[in-house]
Amino acid sequence: MSAILDNAALRAASPAGALELAEQADGPSLRERAVHGAGAVGSTSAIANAFDDTSLDQLFAAPRTPPLWGVGFVAALAWAAFGAITLRWPNKVVGFSDWAFTDELGVVALVVAAALAVLSVAGRTTSPLLRLREALTGSGPWLVAIAVVLAGWEILTAKTASLPTPFFAPPQALIEVYTEDWQRLGDSALNTLRLLGLGFGFGAVAGFLTGVSIGWSRAIGYWVHPVLRVLGPVPATALLPLTFYFFPSSYSAAAFLIALSTAFPVAVLTWSGVASVNKSYYDVARTLGASDVFLVLRVAIPAALPNVFVGLFMGLGASFSVLVTAEMMGVKSGLGWYLTWAQGWASYVNMYAALIVMALLFSGVITLLFTVRDRALAWQKGTVKW
Repeated sequence: MSAILDNAALRAASPAGALELAEQADGPSLRERAVHGAGAVGSTSAIANAFDDTSLDQLFAAPRTPPLWGVGFVAALAWAAFGAITLRWPNKVVGFSDWAFTDELGVVALVVAAALAVLSVAGRTTSPLLRLREALTGSGPWLVAIAVVLAGWEILTAKTASLPTPFFAPPQALIEVYTEDWQRLGDSALNTLRLLGLGFGFGAVAGFLTGVSIGWSRAIGYWVHPVLRVLGPVPATALLPLTFYFFPSSYSAAAFLIALSTAFPVAVLTWSGVASVNKSYYDVARTLGASDVFLVLRVAIPAALPNVFVGLFMGLGASFSVLVTAEMMGVKSGLGWYLTWAQGWASYVNMYAALIVMALLFSGVITLLFTVRDRALAWQKGTVKW
């Protein structure tokens, strides 16, 4: 039956329809088992009444979902070991105070271990647990690795002090930063997002318009192309002294540099996409009476969108580097400024906390770009590959 029917499709169907499809694939044996469970012989609808949604999930997941999730059980043991190490192994006090939130971290680790153990052993008892287990199956090795890394980190810092303080801090120190300094860290993250959105937005629009102009008009390309060839490869951070001189504030200078680092890859790849559009598309549209504006808006730009999104992705990566550098050099807010502030106070645990926030923030922005790309290019699904 599993070779013919997809389990997810069966669960999405109604119980009666699912049993009907399963009977067609598996033969009368399924009906006989269903009749035996229901206590009487009846129609497919009557037999389906003997099964609720959970029973159907268990029935159709059985060929693919083993009773015991082995990797999940190993992950549960790893998290339990991490929790036991955190709670039972005394901290080695360095300085005048012990690490705060040690007990809380150990309790959280044990709770995660208990949850993973339940999913591993009894993950098929209810439909919600089954779906959650299937969602986490692919991440099982990562769950084990994260617990092992956290345990090693805890041992080398809080338990043995093998890594010297204040340069290295245990995991519970991050909890202290997030609970006590969340306002300053949150304001810095919001300011970073605001500056990134301003610079990236202007750069993406400018690069897109420049690329379309170059790709469509040879006259514009004659003048703009050499400028891009010469100034485009210059790192935007090399222009920091000039921008700080010409612009009225360090914030506006940083926004300009972010826009500049974004505009170059967007312009080049948009130009490449427009220039590589099949000429027969234009010929067919002109035969049907299309104007030049129609050709640009409805033929050239849609065909070049895959290249445009590649340029946006490259520009986003470049803008991250310029953003942090500008915040460190002159902008008085943002995660880059927070890193410099924490370094000045030798508070390295604050630096680690800011780096984690920065990684999650930038990763989320890239994920958002991918989501927009998938929706914008849904009509080209199957032809666009990154």
